[in-house]
Amino acid sequence: MKNNTIRIKNKRASFEYFLEDKLIAGIVLAGTEIKSIRQGKVSLNEAYCAFEGNELFVREMHIAEYNYGTHYNHEPKRARKLLLNARELRKLRTKINEKGYTIVPVLLFVNERGLAKLEIALAKGKHHYDKREDLKKKDTKRELDRLKHF
Repeated sequence: MKNNTIRIKNKRASFEYFLEDKLIAGIVLAGTEIKSIRQGKVSLNEAYCAFEGNELFVREMHIAEYNYGTHYNHEPKRARKLLLNARELRKLRTKINEKGYTIVPVLLFVNERGLAKLEIALAKGKHHYDKREDLKKKDTKRELDRLKHF
């Protein structure tokens, strides 16, 4: 099988949150959704995860409509069920019941078997001064990299 390099990152997640515990979950998708993912037409910027009953869903993940899809095409921002085992779901639910925790998608990729997987992280929100600190670190790293090339 050919090497698929579909790796869509949520860059905003690491800026907005402290990412603590990461898990890889499967996603329940329609046929046209996986085709759009393989074309790389996905946005995770505003996506978040929420429980409905005992199941975890990813919301606001935008998967563009498939170009060659007919009336079978999917809705771009529908809620999609995540596939995790019961122990992982219980662990996540107890953590998000604590103050300040949420679950955010970090990375969407297609594995070697051709299945779409979503890396989710248990996250705690950053304060404004934490974000400024990250920007300072990024600027100094960029400056050092620029100086190395000269």
